[in-house]
Amino acid sequence: MSMASIDSRLRLLLGNIPDSYWDEKIQSSPGYWGERILSQLVFAQEMSKVRNRMFEDTISSALSYVERQIADEGVVTKATALQAERLMAPLASAAKAYDILCVAHAHIDMNWMWPWDETVAVTIDTMRTMLQLMEEYPFFHFSQSQAAIYRIVEQYAPAMLEQIRARVHEGRWEVTASHWVEADKNMPNGESLSRHLLYTKRYLSRLLGIDPATLSLDFEPDTFGHSIQVPEILLDGGVRHYYHCRGSDGPVAYTWRSPSGRSLLCYREPTWYNDFVQPILGSYVPPLCEQTGLTTHLYVYGVGDHGGGPTRRDLERLAGMNDWPIYPRIRFGTFAEFYARLETVRERLPVVTGEQNSVFTGCYTSQTRIKTANRIGEATLQEAELFSAAASVVADAAYPAAAYEDAWRNVLFNQFHDILPGSGVIETREHALGLFQQTMAAANTNRKLALEAIAATIDTAGLAGRADQSSTAEGAGAGYGARSFRITQVERGGGDPRIVHVFNPSPYEREEVVEWTLWDWKSPIRTLVVRDGDGREVPYQWIDKGFHTYWSHHYLRLLVLARVPACGYQTYTVSVGDEPHAPFLPTDPRVDRERPVVLENERLRVSFHPIDATVRSMVDKRTGTELIDPARPAGLFRLIQEDPGQGMSAWWVGRYMDVASVHRHVKIEMQAQGALRQSLSYRMTFGRSSLQVTVSLDRSSPALRFDTTCDWQEIGSQATSIPQLNFHWPLAYACDAYRYDVPYGTLERRPADMDVPANSWALGVRRDGGGPAIMMTTNNKYGYRGTDRSLSVTLIRSSFDPDPYPELGNHHKTSIAVCVVDAAASNRELAETAYRANRPFTVLSGKAHPGTNGRSGSFLRIEDGAVVLSAVKMPEDDPCGRWIVRVYETEGRRSGVKLHLPQRVSDAYLVDANERRIDDADAPVIEGRRVSFEVPAYSVVSIGLVFASSNA
Repeated sequence: MSMASIDSRLRLLLGNIPDSYWDEKIQSSPGYWGERILSQLVFAQEMSKVRNRMFEDTISSALSYVERQIADEGVVTKATALQAERLMAPLASAAKAYDILCVAHAHIDMNWMWPWDETVAVTIDTMRTMLQLMEEYPFFHFSQSQAAIYRIVEQYAPAMLEQIRARVHEGRWEVTASHWVEADKNMPNGESLSRHLLYTKRYLSRLLGIDPATLSLDFEPDTFGHSIQVPEILLDGGVRHYYHCRGSDGPVAYTWRSPSGRSLLCYREPTWYNDFVQPILGSYVPPLCEQTGLTTHLYVYGVGDHGGGPTRRDLERLAGMNDWPIYPRIRFGTFAEFYARLETVRERLPVVTGEQNSVFTGCYTSQTRIKTANRIGEATLQEAELFSAAASVVADAAYPAAAYEDAWRNVLFNQFHDILPGSGVIETREHALGLFQQTMAAANTNRKLALEAIAATIDTAGLAGRADQSSTAEGAGAGYGARSFRITQVERGGGDPRIVHVFNPSPYEREEVVEWTLWDWKSPIRTLVVRDGDGREVPYQWIDKGFHTYWSHHYLRLLVLARVPACGYQTYTVSVGDEPHAPFLPTDPRVDRERPVVLENERLRVSFHPIDATVRSMVDKRTGTELIDPARPAGLFRLIQEDPGQGMSAWWVGRYMDVASVHRHVKIEMQAQGALRQSLSYRMTFGRSSLQVTVSLDRSSPALRFDTTCDWQEIGSQATSIPQLNFHWPLAYACDAYRYDVPYGTLERRPADMDVPANSWALGVRRDGGGPAIMMTTNNKYGYRGTDRSLSVTLIRSSFDPDPYPELGNHHKTSIAVCVVDAAASNRELAETAYRANRPFTVLSGKAHPGTNGRSGSFLRIEDGAVVLSAVKMPEDDPCGRWIVRVYETEGRRSGVKLHLPQRVSDAYLVDANERRIDDADAPVIEGRRVSFEVPAYSVVSIGLVFASSNA
């Protein structure tokens, strides 16, 4: 009798067995006994397959007996099942050599298809059920992830928290939370993923009284793909084990090797992470154990998504199945127990490298407002921490660690895998954007307080000018700028000159054009003079000629070419010049001339089509290279209609059914044509929507910037399509690969006609390796597409489920920068280019007063090293006079890094993501204000710094 015939016979019988009845009182029912014996037969069959069919005759004999009994009696009786078990008794010892480790959990989605109050209710209800089951079943163990779950219990049911804490210490409640939520792994930047580890381990170890080292599992059953640096990030935070379900169809158990060479032990759920107990689960055990090399199979069970967890029926079934003679032993335990066993066979497991993507590509672009909140929230908090840390050292200002932790928790919560990806309902979005407002209130307030504390130490006494007792300027502009996610541009001066401090968040000196606002300026008929702190005149340009009103005050806007030290500041003054503005002359035309639509600076000459405003030429003036293929216009906004047939429109980008340019009936207006900025704007209408675009090119800049505002009124539906607004830039050179930034690194991917994730930029890699190349960076987008010698980015998608109208309304201030870079530029240089495009200078109004610091200064400068700065902050536990500086290596080789700091350093040491000191032979070297250390290839390194009490 062949095994193939046994397979077919079993399938036939399984299809004819009625639903099981599992109540102990009615185990005499035919359904129970039929499923019991057939489940054992199927298990025995799979066990025999992995042992060269050594049990084939015994299985066939027992199966034949069951078939005869069914033919005679029409059902599987208790007597039939017990006799078949006796026929298979020789297999019992082999069967019991396997064991099923049953690990219970409750998958609770944060605000997926419901509002926040329901998430709270689901959490409390589920935790109560688990505690009650523990009372009834002493053998029951339970595992629960997500720090946010425990925070809900602490806030809304603190008495229950005491019961959970007791079960944790009893060893029956396993805490599997190493992250604030089960987060997306592609769109959060590397710093966010490190903060999940930092804040979760600190919080739970204190809340539950546990060793943070026990939080060594990253439990991500539903995360939509996994970036290449995930092992590096997790290992840096003390996480050694990974559990996931999506993003890969490769090995079940494996080690995942990061580019740095460090490896993470992983288990990919082979069935599903939400499961109620069915006896057929035994059929998985032999083949999966064959893969892992263990005799233990991990069985994860519990009703989920909307909570619930294991049920009483699950526990009764598992307890009953353990008595079946030809079936694995069934035990109740924890993930920690399983991974301890998996560690014993680690060296025999396959090694996986690279990213484990992707699934649900629509999630890189759905619900764009939530994605804007994530990008802006991350950037603002990182910059605020930098300047707060600086203010603490140079101005003795208090460091608002608690406020920053609360703000980061908001950002981290919104990175849940159904929130940031945009696969939620309208209440999901509303709650996420409410948290974003709280984040920005904390981040921008503390950023400004830090800048003001620094400004108060700057010696500006020599810049005092004519006081104006009649001035209404001081206090003007309250709140101005907040809607653009900047610090507010309130005026603190009032006379002539006005004092302005410009702050640079980058660890390198930058010179670029920055916008200033002059409030209630009394001399609009005379020129201005702008000087830096040393009295040197610097160029400026009016943005517009008129006065604007804002809450009973008026203002003028101008551009200034500012040079600002690394992670530092420069002081400027603006005063009335000696020359009047050009006299008024009649504006009637005297001669008509051709008006080419061109923007040009020292680096680029960009020509636009005079009818549709697409880019028809971009010349790199350094090399004379034309970067536009004349047959393929660039800078193209497209309306794409996606095929909705695949369903789940928030999750999947559909096949493109139609691609149409929206550059029709374009209204073009040349705007700024000055020495610092040239710009034009154009407006287009399409469907029921309109798009306003301002294109600008600043002095010496390699970046052509597109700032857009869209009134989006397109609606998707299952019956028609999924409308998408897209920005497209064909490349004029051969391109076989595209490079993208990912958390703590970069990654080259082959061309793919599908959206792929990037943190902020994409580069078309030149096949010939030399000359200028095109890089596209955005301020709030994550879904890029590199294919067919072109780059594109999805701007807005009108998915229709689960939120039917996710994008309707105005979308302000999406910025796309098309940057011309050297094809041989390092990844560090590319990262810095994107950083400059997305992290502009910050402007602060100042006053004349004495101070201890000069009119320009730097708090941190990277003098050497192929690294990118990720964070400058103060330690969570001991912020006084200390910094944490985090960098990551970008070029794939060990790099020596040298930092220049604001004060003499008395101690420097390595720390991990949890800010625990690491004793290492490669400890940092201190030389006064300089600290040097080594960063291995593709690694993330953090150092702790202790400042001396005085400058050296």
